[in-house]
Amino acid sequence: MPAPTMSHVICTAAIIVLIFVMQFFYLYVVNNVQAEMAKRELKEIADYVSDTLANLYFLVNSTSSDIILEKNLNLPLVIADSVYIVNIQSDATGFAQSVYVYLKGKSVQYATAWLLPGLMVDQAYHEVESSDRAVVVGCGRQDMNVYVWIKEA
Repeated sequence: MPAPTMSHVICTAAIIVLIFVMQFFYLYVVNNVQAEMAKRELKEIADYVSDTLANLYFLVNSTSSDIILEKNLNLPLVIADSVYIVNIQSDATGFAQSVYVYLKGKSVQYATAWLLPGLMVDQAYHEVESSDRAVVVGCGRQDMNVYVWIKEA
C-alpha cells in the first residue's frame, strides 16, 4: 500500500475508535455529575427539614406550657427521577440524632443533617416517603420531653 493510503486508513480507524471510546467516557462523566447533583439535592432537603425542626423547637421551648406546633414542608416529588425517603433517626433511648434522606432503592446516595440535642422522636411518625401529598413536621412538648415527628398530611 502506498504511504498516503496507509495514513488515511490509520487516521480513519483512529477516528472511529475515538468516536466509540469518547461515548463511554462521556456517559461516565454524565453519570457522576447526575449522582453529585442528586446528593446535593438530598443534602438540601435534609438541611431544610433539620432547620425547620430547630425553628419549631425554639418556638416550643420559648413557652412554659405544653404546646404542639406543626409546619407544612414544600418538598419535591422526586430527585433524579427516583422516590426518596426522609427519616428522623434516633438512638436506642429514643433521642433524635439526625435527619437522614436517601433515594429509595439506592441507599448509597444519601445525606444527613444533625438535629439539636435533647429532642425525642415520636416513633409512630419518624419516616415519610416522597409523594404528591403534603408533608408535615412537628414539635411538641409533653411534660418534660420535647418530641419531633414527620408525617404525611
